[in-house]
Amino acid sequence: MLTIRLRRMGAKHKPVYRIVVSDSRKRPTSDILDQVGFYDPTVDPPEVRLDIDKVEAWRSKGAQMSETVRSLVRKAGKSQ
Repeated sequence: MLTIRLRRMGAKHKPVYRIVVSDSRKRPTSDILDQVGFYDPTVDPPEVRLDIDKVEAWRSKGAQMSETVRSLVRKAGKSQ
């Protein structure tokens, strides 16, 4: 099954995350199918960039969102 989830990037104690589409059975650091967004929790306010069209396209193909990504989409003011 495909999952839209966070992939941690950045240095120690300075995390940034890519929002990616990948196979849920594999590790989050394995190959990805597509990058649909970016999340930086270290700035105030946290920066969230999402390509909503890509998210909806992957959801229509059966991809499920993780709880964290679902909350980021909700906070970005987009319905799911």
